Amino acid sequence: MLVGITGLINVALFMVIFVPVSQRLLGVRFGLVRLAIATAITLAVFTPLLKAIAGLPPWPYSAAAAIWFLILCTLLAVLAGLVFLVLAEALVPTGSLPRARDLRRDLGGRIARTRRYLQILRIVVRRGLGPYLRGRRRPGRENAASQAELARSLRLALDEAGVTFVKLGQVLSTRSDVIPASVAQELSRLQDQVTPAPWDEVRAVLSDELGALPFADIASEPLAAASVAQVYVATLADGGEVVVKVQRPGIASVVERDLDIVRRFARMLERNTDWGRSMGLSALAEGFSDAMREELDFTVEASNMVSVAAGRAVATGEVVVPRLYKEHCTRRVLTMEKLDGIPLGNAATAIGERGLDAAGLASSLFECLLGQIAIDGVFHADPHPGNFLLLTDGRIGMLDLGSVGRLDPATREALQRFLLAVDHGDPVAATDALLEIVYRPDVIDEQALERAVGQFMARHLGAGAALGPAMFNDLFRIITQHDLGVPPEVAAVFRALATIEGTIGRISPGFDLVGASRTYASAHVADRLAPDALRRTATEELASLLPMLRRLPRRIDRIAAAAETGRLSVNVRLLADERDRRHLTTMLQQVLLTILGATAGLMAVLLIGTDGGPRVTDQVSLFQLLGYNLLIICAVLVLRVLVLIFRPHHPTGP
Repeated sequence: MLVGITGLINVALFMVIFVPVSQRLLGVRFGLVRLAIATAITLAVFTPLLKAIAGLPPWPYSAAAAIWFLILCTLLAVLAGLVFLVLAEALVPTGSLPRARDLRRDLGGRIARTRRYLQILRIVVRRGLGPYLRGRRRPGRENAASQAELARSLRLALDEAGVTFVKLGQVLSTRSDVIPASVAQELSRLQDQVTPAPWDEVRAVLSDELGALPFADIASEPLAAASVAQVYVATLADGGEVVVKVQRPGIASVVERDLDIVRRFARMLERNTDWGRSMGLSALAEGFSDAMREELDFTVEASNMVSVAAGRAVATGEVVVPRLYKEHCTRRVLTMEKLDGIPLGNAATAIGERGLDAAGLASSLFECLLGQIAIDGVFHADPHPGNFLLLTDGRIGMLDLGSVGRLDPATREALQRFLLAVDHGDPVAATDALLEIVYRPDVIDEQALERAVGQFMARHLGAGAALGPAMFNDLFRIITQHDLGVPPEVAAVFRALATIEGTIGRISPGFDLVGASRTYASAHVADRLAPDALRRTATEELASLLPMLRRLPRRIDRIAAAAETGRLSVNVRLLADERDRRHLTTMLQQVLLTILGATAGLMAVLLIGTDGGPRVTDQVSLFQLLGYNLLIICAVLVLRVLVLIFRPHHPTGP
């Protein structure tokens, strides 16, 4: 027992010296666990090294020689500890393992996630989807009967897996550009087929969020039960009728756990299957996760409702956004005006019975979405039929603004120019606008891109063409073939346009979306060319140009005078960016350390091989002893270069 305590004391005392020395020699910081192990290794090898090199005291040679041997053995022992630190960094990089306190804290969560992961796997296998996970079968390559069976199995598996996967199915049902159309159609049945949570649990959520309920009356049966929330009809104290959207009890923790499983499945499918890699499932899973987290915060939806309602696209009054009661809204509760109507997906019969103009309703809805995209910059990113109502007064109500896309002014301007180019049939202008919308590489064949855009316009935007998933698939194919990148907000625009096509098809199957796009573009151009709009634009442009025009003559005069006297020069600042300087400095340090290490190693070999010189012992000369020390210096420099390679950012960790 006493020996063990003495050993621990020795390790602790030696760490006081070893820790700063090792971190100074290698140039990076290490965690205490690794440093303690390295210290123990250093102490453990010191005595065997001393015995092997100099023997044990009493020594038969001079005190100076004994000191040299002690220094040499100490350096070799420290070198052993440094080798351990570098090998540990190479094999298990700092930060790759969780901290001990994180392990204790997350152990329960990890066990729950593992149990849930196995539960989902069992559901998937039981529903016959195992071959798709292993890559033996690929969606879209089955015959009609097999594809129908796949669609049904996938819907049942998602429904059984719970609310997060139901929401995933809802999102996939709008992505017929990614999955087969028959599968998307089957998944659309998941829109409202969710078992509601008990009223007692929902009332507890309302009490936690609002305190004393501000409603004179509230129905205990939900008007609708969705995957994330349930909607109830209520009456305020002043008699106003409202709907209350309440987050499902305990849904936040369930969703966060299931999102981790969705990301794991996506990575597994992308790694093991060709169809997973071609679809980019990891990126889709990350986008879905971000959207779900945003949807769980009802304050985001409340802000979206205010932004959309304030936009010019709904100012005409043909499309209505419910009034928001902010004083009764929290992160988990949303109170809004009740709109009387029927879901747009089931409104075709009612439109005919009431003698409404189906094409007019479709035009109003489509122009509203285009206006939100091209003018307001805030648009409904999930315009499926369940998110719209045909109101009793013939207008369209817009619901569920938890998923909203936002565009900056430059992107909106580029989209407007793209619409105008499409209207004029100008592939060159359309290409220029497209290049301002997407991320472009450093080198691009613009002529080939213009030809591809021209062929795209001839194929999909000619007479009789229809807006649909095939059109957007071809557009994405062009973007991919030319190494262009689509920003997430622009991808949301394309998805919204593809989704609205199916929504409008429910009420007006023959509606010409391409023609409506061109009509909207022409009308928007006319608005921009109106006298008031031109005067406003000219005033804005002149206000931004005047300061530059005022300084321009003086600058031209200075340039001309400098050119006339031969003093015209151009200054270029190399390495002006701090990141470039830091990168170059790091590279130079590594090169210098490598040169110094190689030089020390070469000198060490030469000195060790020299037989002459003063003798320290009968077997070792002074030159050889110096060579051994230089060899240690060489090893330390090489280890420092290696640790810089293994950990270039120098994070601090265990």
